[in-house]
Amino acid sequence: MARILIIDDEAGIRETLAVLLEEEGHRIDLAANGFDAMDVFKENSPDLVICDIMMPEKGGLETIIELRKLKPDVKIIAISGIARVGPRKILDWATKIGAHRTFSKPFWSADIKNAIDDLLK
Repeated sequence: MARILIIDDEAGIRETLAVLLEEEGHRIDLAANGFDAMDVFKENSPDLVICDIMMPEKGGLETIIELRKLKPDVKIIAISGIARVGPRKILDWATKIGAHRTFSKPFWSADIKNAIDDLLK
C-alpha cells in the first residue's frame, strides 16, 4: 500500500484519518502544521498527502506549493472546514496550485478512501 502524510492542526482529524487509512493497509505519517510537514515529507517521501488548508504558523496553500516543488508527482488532497462557512474559493485555490482533490469538513470517510484509491491507481 501507500505511504500517506496527514497534515492538520486538529489532532482529532489527524488521528481519525490515521486509523481509517491504517485499516486500509497504508503507512501513515502525521504533522500538525506546514513546518513540521516539510520535515516529515523530506524524510519519508510519501506517495500522497492530505493537507488541511487553514492552519496556524504555515497554512496549507503555502505547504502545497512547497510540496509540489519538492516532488511534483506527489498526489495531494486538500481539506478545509472554512468552506462550510464561506465560499468554496479556498479549496478552488488549492486545486489551482496543485491539489488533485478537495473536501470540505466534515467529509465522509468513504469519499476520502475512494479518492485515495483513485489517485493511487
